[in-house]
Amino acid sequence: MVKLKVKRIHEDAKLPLYQHKGDAGLDVFSSIDCVLEKGDIKPISSGIKVAIPEGYVGLIWDKSGISLKGIHRLAGVIDSGYRGEVRVVMVNLGDEPFVIEKGMKIAQLLIQPVNEVEVVETEELEETPRGEEGFGSTGKY
Repeated sequence: MVKLKVKRIHEDAKLPLYQHKGDAGLDVFSSIDCVLEKGDIKPISSGIKVAIPEGYVGLIWDKSGISLKGIHRLAGVIDSGYRGEVRVVMVNLGDEPFVIEKGMKIAQLLIQPVNEVEVVETEELEETPRGEEGFGSTGKY
């Protein structure tokens, strides 16, 4: 089991936690009250710092309940060497202001292994059946 060290930097910050056994993501909570107006993009403080173990990455993902209201997270990669506050960049794509309250779930954090790669420049890439087909190339059904 991977251990995630977490440091509170706001005394009332909530530690990330799994809501159910088997969940992939740890819930991340807001440590502030604020309002996201329609179209706003703001970094929301979690009040915590984390130490992602070397060889792993922390990935911040949406919470489905608030994404249905048009609230999404942007960015979302926490590298193992980062030791600053976890702030979740959120955008309001909905039609109404969205109220974020202190202690509210705003995102989920997945801890996943990372494979380092060696970048090798080449003149040719091997052919595949898909080739250069992209955006919508597999059809609607």
